[in-house]
Amino acid sequence: MDNAFEKGEVYNLSGQIEYSAGGVISKQVLKNQAGNVTLFSFDKGQGLSEHTAPFDALVQLLEGEAEIRISGIEYKLKTGDMIIMPADKPHALQAVERFKMLLTMIKE
Repeated sequence: MDNAFEKGEVYNLSGQIEYSAGGVISKQVLKNQAGNVTLFSFDKGQGLSEHTAPFDALVQLLEGEAEIRISGIEYKLKTGDMIIMPADKPHALQAVERFKMLLTMIKE
């Protein structure tokens, strides 16, 4: 699998993705049969509508502020915070301020 990030190299993840005015950007860090790791940036006010995923998802905020809703409960996250979104539970993300995050999904 050809990934955007070389193995055995050091990266500052926040510096590896830019913001897009009024948009969302994603950049695949690593993907294989065990799961995937994706870097995201969200401009202020942008988000992902409510959805579910078949696997647990670990969200780590690299920069900024986000509101994450899981099964109707709202969580405020800021730089350095992380949360695990459980499999098969509805969740949504909204940028309180523009933010960057690392999403890690490991398949069972």
